[in-house]
Amino acid sequence: MNNQMFSQSTSQESAIQTNKVLRNTYFLLSMTLVWSAVIAGLAMAFNLPHPGFLITIVGFYGLIFMVEKNRNNSSGIMYTFLFTGFLGYTLGPILNSYLGAGMGDIIVTALGGTALAFMSASAYALTTKRDLSFLNGMMMAGFVVLLVGMVANIFLQMPILQLALSSMFILFSTGAILLTTQSIIRGGETSYISATVTLYVSIYNIFISLLSILGIMRDD
Repeated sequence: MNNQMFSQSTSQESAIQTNKVLRNTYFLLSMTLVWSAVIAGLAMAFNLPHPGFLITIVGFYGLIFMVEKNRNNSSGIMYTFLFTGFLGYTLGPILNSYLGAGMGDIIVTALGGTALAFMSASAYALTTKRDLSFLNGMMMAGFVVLLVGMVANIFLQMPILQLALSSMFILFSTGAILLTTQSIIRGGETSYISATVTLYVSIYNIFISLLSILGIMRDD
């Protein structure tokens, strides 16, 4: 009887902790998305230049490192907002280029597609009883292919390759949303800061990839 009561108590505590991580993740994610949108809007309003490939890469991985290093303390929240604000800033000049080319409707379409992809993937991960861990191997293979493709695209600059990479980024990012969400509800991910950043990056990549695909199709 004591063992049964202890098991029930442990299970309840685990469920409470899981719900807390999930709740905190979605709350922080919503805050960072708003913050990022504000920074992107300011970058657009002041017509700020894009920081360039090198600064973007250094800023991205440098801030990711600081977020993960502080994932279990309050400093992690500060670095999360610095990271998402930085990506918001890089987004501003990109959006201005689409607006300048008369493609404002593409931005709206990409936003809608991104929201639909995120909500669909999250809803599936939250409700399915299927173990999605089989995606890990596919994600690793996809990461290698994306890395090679990105390096090749720096030199080749081929629209068809960019289209393929953008499509793969959408699939890869959707997989990351599925795995991260299920990891939270199954107790595998206990840091809402890390979960938030993973989901944010996935949303960012889907949006940028949709912009690229729609832009290429419009050019054609």
